[in-house]
Amino acid sequence: MPDPLKKTPLTELHREIGARLVAFSGYEMPVQFAEGIIREHLHTRDAAGLFDVSHMGQIMVTGDRAAEELETLMPANLLDLGVGQSTYSLLTTLNGGVYDDLIVTRDSETSFYLVVNGACKAKDLELIAAGCPTSSVEMLEERALLALQGPEARPVIGALAPEASSLNFMSGCHVSILETQCYVTCSGYTGEDGFELSVPADLVETIARALLGDPRVKPIGLGARDSLRLEAGLCLYGHELSESITPIEAGLRWSISSARRSTGARPLGFPGASIILDQLALGSPRTRVGLKVTGKRPVREGQEIQNGAGETVGIVTSGGFGPSVDGPIAMGLMATASAVVGTVVFIDVRGKLLEAEIVTTPFIKQRYFRG
Repeated sequence: MPDPLKKTPLTELHREIGARLVAFSGYEMPVQFAEGIIREHLHTRDAAGLFDVSHMGQIMVTGDRAAEELETLMPANLLDLGVGQSTYSLLTTLNGGVYDDLIVTRDSETSFYLVVNGACKAKDLELIAAGCPTSSVEMLEERALLALQGPEARPVIGALAPEASSLNFMSGCHVSILETQCYVTCSGYTGEDGFELSVPADLVETIARALLGDPRVKPIGLGARDSLRLEAGLCLYGHELSESITPIEAGLRWSISSARRSTGARPLGFPGASIILDQLALGSPRTRVGLKVTGKRPVREGQEIQNGAGETVGIVTSGGFGPSVDGPIAMGLMATASAVVGTVVFIDVRGKLLEAEIVTTPFIKQRYFRG
């Protein structure tokens, strides 16, 4: 029998306010609330949405050599990362693929706070512990995680924690919210300005209710979280990223820090470096593309992409309806030679070919706050 689904500290609150719960990453999670996915999506773009992301892993790595040890696992420049600054990075494999993507924030001179994907967190913890033998590596099991996203997120968080309202994108600080010590980062996965709040699990419901008490804030489920990140052109692990997809194929050249590149201060030194840096210099056989689908019928992961001659040249990795762009959109992996912006391709949807145009991503303007 499968293991029973885990609950987050907010599961009962989700039930109380009308969530439809589904299985996700081993947890019982809200896919939508009463107003539905499209309204939740648009509300986040217009005001502020509150997401329970407590299924994700929060890991603290502490030690005098924590930066050096973590750099053996990912192509990030952690030695030069300032206290309170965050960076997006990848746990790479020996063959140049990706075990997981994550956000790393330097909490102090000797400690790093990592947020990893829920489905990967047990594997990530084991990998990080093995790669950081002189450091303390701890999963923060007693903490929950909230994401507050949207153009009104900044004034909303400012009413509870004024220090947080001055944070720039990819930075963090310790704050007190309702007399509860929290760690807030200016980050998220919607393309909007917003914050993630690491909160003691036994106090998170009080903070969630306070945030939802603001008329600008509504609860948002996994359905809108996915459509928001797709419009923002953001990779999702297991879709655009996997152990068989390199960062260069995924369109994440920028995630390879200049210090870790062939001409940088600390080249190589991370798993799969020679493969990844070769692709960075010479190109990759496949590349991630955006797809704007003609008509109203969405396309889905796993469907083949064909060229005008009927040859299969790629596969859809994520697809759905984009409420903010009012139409179906997708991302896919395509043969680089065929992945020319403006090219018309065809997607095989159960034997029917739907026309799509290769476009640049993101599909909407990202609105991160950079001061």
